[in-house]
Amino acid sequence: MLIMTISIRIGLIALLSLFGLHAMAQTEIKPFAVYGNGSNVFKLATGSPGELGLLEKLGDAFGKKENAKMEWIKAGSGASLNMLKNKQVDMIMVHAPEAVNKALAEGWASNRTLIGSNEFYIVGPKSDPAKIKTARSGADAYAKIAKAQVNFISRGDKSGTHVKEMDIWKKADITPSGNWYIVTNDFMTASLKRANDENAYFMTDSSTWVAEKAIAPKLEIQYRGDKFLVNTYDALVAPAGSTSGRDTAAKFVQFVASPEGQKIIHDYGKDKYPEPLYNDAVYAKQYIY
Repeated sequence: MLIMTISIRIGLIALLSLFGLHAMAQTEIKPFAVYGNGSNVFKLATGSPGELGLLEKLGDAFGKKENAKMEWIKAGSGASLNMLKNKQVDMIMVHAPEAVNKALAEGWASNRTLIGSNEFYIVGPKSDPAKIKTARSGADAYAKIAKAQVNFISRGDKSGTHVKEMDIWKKADITPSGNWYIVTNDFMTASLKRANDENAYFMTDSSTWVAEKAIAPKLEIQYRGDKFLVNTYDALVAPAGSTSGRDTAAKFVQFVASPEGQKIIHDYGKDKYPEPLYNDAVYAKQYIY
């Protein structure tokens, strides 16, 4: 009888633990920042466009037009996709084409809209110890880094950048490992700073490099130009009726794709930097493959 009672208690504890974990998975995620002060509230998950200020520019302009308020959840592409799947956000902006295709096929994402692009640069120590300036492709550059076993920073966070990095290693037929391969599990700007501190190579998006390169004075662009390194951004919204702010989010996607929204993307950064941070959807469309 005692053994049975203990077993029942253990079973109840296990069930309560599972319920607790499920409840935690569904809990509301607090926004990193809020843009606009209207009554039509929607949640958007993305990474670098928020870190670099583009989201604030778009959110403020849209908020005034539609009496809206955007709650930005700071997350890489992988985490953003999971939040959309779990109905924790109304929309996402991601750069992960294969994962986007899967989300659409499975039916938990809708309204795919190409909104713009940037590209990936492989930056590294100014002395270029792995000699990647002479690389024939991104995969060739990675192969040279692995052969030289010089420090390389990986975000390791299943973000769009990390997924692209792993695709390049796959193209190079290399599984990276060893003390030279350093995983940060952090966002783009923090990982770029770590690369500078470790005198390491790192694949950063061009927007972050243009805006934040002052934090990495030991590094410079060592390889760019491979078409495979062009980085296209898609917006996705939750299916109709699945989240409270979905309809406002869908209107925001329409705004971003409109001439007004596209001009904001095309011109963003021109007033602060020697080049804009993002390309518009017209430019990005040629790199869809």
